[in-house]
Amino acid sequence: MADGPHELRLGTRGSQLALWQARTVAARIAEAGGPACRIVVIRTTGDTLVDRPLSEAGGKRLFVKEIEDALLRNEIDLAVHSSKDMPAVLPEELMIGGVLPREDPLDAVVLPERAKGIGQRAERGQRAEQGQRAELGHSAEGSAALSPMPYALATIDDLIVALGPSPSIGTGSVRRIAQLSPLLPGARFQPIRGNLDTRLRKLDGGDHGALVLAAAGLCRLGLASRITMTLPASACVPAPGQGIVAVEIRKTDDAVRQIVGAIDDSDAAAALEAERALVEALGGGCQTPIGALASPVDADMIELIAAVASLDGSRIVRASGRAPRPEAAALGARIGRQLIAQGADAILAEAQSRA
Repeated sequence: MADGPHELRLGTRGSQLALWQARTVAARIAEAGGPACRIVVIRTTGDTLVDRPLSEAGGKRLFVKEIEDALLRNEIDLAVHSSKDMPAVLPEELMIGGVLPREDPLDAVVLPERAKGIGQRAERGQRAEQGQRAELGHSAEGSAALSPMPYALATIDDLIVALGPSPSIGTGSVRRIAQLSPLLPGARFQPIRGNLDTRLRKLDGGDHGALVLAAAGLCRLGLASRITMTLPASACVPAPGQGIVAVEIRKTDDAVRQIVGAIDDSDAAAALEAERALVEALGGGCQTPIGALASPVDADMIELIAAVASLDGSRIVRASGRAPRPEAAALGARIGRQLIAQGADAILAEAQSRA
């Protein structure tokens, strides 16, 4: 690296999570023997439109456009994004140079803080009841096990009970709404914007009965204890790229490509390649009801599961498959074609016409 750059200008949004991502990338580059990074905060259009759902404002690309423009103008040397915010097709001059190891990719339900006390009281009551049964000589076997606290719900049925008949759920994601509507038929989904602290404050203040958020962001900011339940992919397939931090660079910048390549995580890179290829095959943008999750099966194989749902959740098509890791992009394209054969193109066309 002696002949490489002495400092890299790293472009990022200014949110708490975005800065965590940028600093983590900078630290990984330094650990790999690369140059120091100077973080350049860039305010995006998406950061200014806090009162409108993303689907109405033009989609999540609003969170990357200004940063990509700065990269194209050579005002920064690399850009750090949540990969789920990136469009399926990048500007011709740009590429993903590397990704960090994937955090938990699933969606998470978060209940208000006040629910924690309710759950603790319920658990104490159940423990007291079981203690009384033991004192009377009754076996605990065959009796109901201790139900989990609201911060550790185990099943969708537990979640339905905890939420009540008609909860207000804060999420602006059409993908989440489309998949969760059939599972939570009485729920009222309402858009909520702002950083994590803002959303959690609104939740605890009574604006909503629950939030649905990416588990990754909560984990990265030390807020994993707020997760009430992680939604299995069988209930809600996460967004393509969720949990993966991507580093975008100029294709012609060989020095930066070498530096960023040194921190690339091969598992996350293969997963992201498959998921992005699926979205591209479907012609979908960031704010369409597409779920995709690729996972390593072993050292050689990768598995991809995907779902496309109508906005009201009345129709959903699913597909899955496996392929060797070097064929990740081909796997994504193949699963995309399978979904189209099942009617996903009609579902997406309808969703986009309503956007």
